[in-house]
Amino acid sequence: MSADATSADAEFEQTPLRVLLVEDDEGDALLVHELLTDAGQAVELVRAGSLAEAEARWSPDVDCVLLDMVLPDSDGLDGLVRMRARGAGAVVVLTGFADRAHGLAAVAAGAQDYLVKGRIDGPTLERAVRYAVHRHRADQVTRELAQANLLAAENLRLSRGLLPAPLLDPSAIGYAARYLPGGARLLLGGDFYDAVQVADGSVWVLIGDVCGHGADEAALGVALRIAWRTLVLAGHPAEQILPTLHEVLVNERHQAYLFATAMMVRIAPGRKSALLWSAGHPPAVMRTDDGGWHEVELTPQLPLGVVAELSWTAVEVPLGPRWDLLLYTDGLIEGRATPDGDQLWVDGLCELLPGGSLTENPDLGEVLDELLAKVAGSTLTHDDDIAVVLLSHPGPAGGT
Repeated sequence: MSADATSADAEFEQTPLRVLLVEDDEGDALLVHELLTDAGQAVELVRAGSLAEAEARWSPDVDCVLLDMVLPDSDGLDGLVRMRARGAGAVVVLTGFADRAHGLAAVAAGAQDYLVKGRIDGPTLERAVRYAVHRHRADQVTRELAQANLLAAENLRLSRGLLPAPLLDPSAIGYAARYLPGGARLLLGGDFYDAVQVADGSVWVLIGDVCGHGADEAALGVALRIAWRTLVLAGHPAEQILPTLHEVLVNERHQAYLFATAMMVRIAPGRKSALLWSAGHPPAVMRTDDGGWHEVELTPQLPLGVVAELSWTAVEVPLGPRWDLLLYTDGLIEGRATPDGDQLWVDGLCELLPGGSLTENPDLGEVLDELLAKVAGSTLTHDDDIAVVLLSHPGPAGGT
């Protein structure tokens, strides 16, 4: 056993315990009190003479319940069932000589242990109480670990749906994406992205953000992302894709107030122009041969899930022979950058991006990692999820 574990066990043995004794017999109650006192351990004993009184006196700071199985207002397992319903986890039942079978049944029903009246001494009683508390706490840790493992498995399944592998020809266009959960949370939020290349050579990209955090929002993001990929690959008319996603969101959301922002991009087969649709999403930023990064100007339009029968209009953007395009969710730019509450915003983001052509660095994932590190270093808070997609086109081989 490690030194830390030994120290923790010693501290546990010395920690005073709060025990609720549920016993209607005055003599038995006095005996239990004397036995615990003689054991020389710090135990705060609270007495209840009936099950109803025990239910009223029980609180989460009670470490263990010593429960007589025969009370004026309960008999057999009824008291155990009712105390566990109250939240009591560490329960040791007290039985008479003729009730050992009831004691075993109580352990099978969730009690930590049972003791036979008249055959208990102080050390035995004190040890039974402490072991009951210890086993209950160990069971809690085991349950919490199992729940954490289930949550991790659920997050893994959802992440595969939110953050898929792109369907792109690697030689056609440079692509990298990253997702970063907000703050210390391990839960996925509703951020999602996708990229596909269709038969005519055009490249379609989507990035979006369902408001809120948690499994329900992540599942809604998965539904939107899969619906989008299906629509694009099926050749659905471009102007109908976002309205269809709006309908999917409205029918799949679990709360009527949920909405999602989205940015959809179609890059022409020649890679010299793009169509951008924005549904309330933060603006894209791009770099072309003319110099540094700048915001792509788009007319603000409402998010998905806000107004019925809404359409979204595309804006055509010339790209030129060489270009880099960055799409992201609002967590990237809305972190607090100063104690006064100033945020990074788009101008601050452009200043953090590399000034030269990204074609000089073939690892676009490394570019995103460096950008996320710079954003983290320049902001004081990081509470929201971040999804970011980087596209790069080097231009014709040997061209200018």
